[in-house]
Order: sequence, then C-alpha cells, then structure tokens
Amino acid sequence: MNEINKTDANRDPISGAPGAHPAGVGAGALVGTAIGVTVGALAGPAGMAAGAALGGAVAGGIAGGLAGKAAGEKVDPTVEDNYWKGSYSKAPYFAKGTDYKVYQPAYRYGWESYPRYDGRKFDDVEIELARDWNAHRGDSLMSWEKAKPATRDAWRRVEHITPTHTHHDAR
Repeated sequence: MNEINKTDANRDPISGAPGAHPAGVGAGALVGTAIGVTVGALAGPAGMAAGAALGGAVAGGIAGGLAGKAAGEKVDPTVEDNYWKGSYSKAPYFAKGTDYKVYQPAYRYGWESYPRYDGRKFDDVEIELARDWNAHRGDSLMSWEKAKPATRDAWRRVEHITPTHTHHDAR
C-alpha cells in the first residue's frame, strides 16, 4: 500500500484501520475527561468524590473521545485537499506562480483545527491558532500572517459544510 493511500484513508497510526481521527478523538477525550472530573468531584463527600472523579473522568474521556471522532469524521481530508487544490489560485491572497504545496499546510491546519474548537468562530480562537501554527506547519516556511488567510478559508469551509455548526460567519 502506498503512502498516499494510507493518508487518504485517514488510517489509525497504531492499528492502520481506516477512518481514524486522532485529533478529534484526542480533543474530545480531553473535554470529556474535564467534564467527568468536574461531575465526579461534585458527586458527594470527599471519599466518594475521589472515586466518582476517577470513574467520571474515564467515562467522560471515552464519551468525549467518541464525540471527537464523530466530529472528525465529518471532515474528509481527501475531499478538502482536492477542493483547495482546485480553488487556491482563485483566492485573493494567492501569489501568482505559487504552487499549491505552499498553501497546503495552512489549509490542512484550518480543516483539522475546526473540530477541536467546534462551535467557535475563527476570530475567537485565532490567538490560539497563531500560537500553535509552528507546531502544525510541518515544512512550511509561511509565517502565521501569511498562513492565516488560507487557514481561515479552510476553517470556514468546514464550518459551513459541517451539519452541527452553530453559527454562520460572514465572509
């Protein structure tokens, strides 16, 4: 199996099973764990709270992981990559003669980040996205200021094609 097929199938990095969404699962598990700990801590006396927190954290982590996987499955990276490959040159920030591969990491960052912040507007999380760009940019030489418009476009596209989005951003 070639490397493209492994990526296109969104394979689990451990088992190799198709349909994995580690970012969505991880984000969902973190949120679910936090909720589980909070609920467990409110469950009763100090002795019960510790046990409830542990049980609540595990259950919350599992439920959150499953919810994150579901959100991640709504974004098909192959579809998004193909869309941007065919559209990037029409964007107002496109620099004539620039290959798609220059913009690709920024687009990927946008469509992969949206499920982690589901329901929030790009402008509300832009500071966090800017802070984390260096960790997600791969080999890209783009600064955040250069990557931001493409990231925003990919974010907004996913936001509008995801059935569970809770708001509409005006362009």
